[in-house]
Amino acid sequence: MQSITAKIQQMAQPLLEKHGFYLVDIEYVKEGANWYLRLYIDKPAGIDIEECALFNQELSDKLDEQAPDLIPNAYFLEVSSPGAERPLKTEQDLQRAVGKYIHVSLYQKQQQQKIFEGVLLDYDSQYLRLRQHQNNKFSEIELARKNIAAMRLAIEF
Repeated sequence: MQSITAKIQQMAQPLLEKHGFYLVDIEYVKEGANWYLRLYIDKPAGIDIEECALFNQELSDKLDEQAPDLIPNAYFLEVSSPGAERPLKTEQDLQRAVGKYIHVSLYQKQQQQKIFEGVLLDYDSQYLRLRQHQNNKFSEIELARKNIAAMRLAIEF
């Protein structure tokens, strides 16, 4: 059986494509007594609140048309931007992040540290290659993808 989020993603895809948006993440979670269906969307030039509201309304209308309901209980639908420091989870996320500053957390230390930040130069199925700036010097480092716990875009200070 397909999960609720997979079904919603499949339903949302034509709406996303219609507007030139893409899905960054989707979650269906219970927080306290309430259920939330959250979609994080974006587009190459960045997304604004009006576009999120438009997509929210269109998806809500489409969900209301479904019989039987895809979601068995009452829920809140939230559509938003993933934010400036959004997670990088998919291959498409990585493709869009090449040339951008990212934060990488590792499961095990490499060169005596578990956190790396730098510009994502490139990647393949085995490694990410970052350009770091430390102590007024630039260096490149390869990080094994199997050792990566989490990745996200980062703001460089």
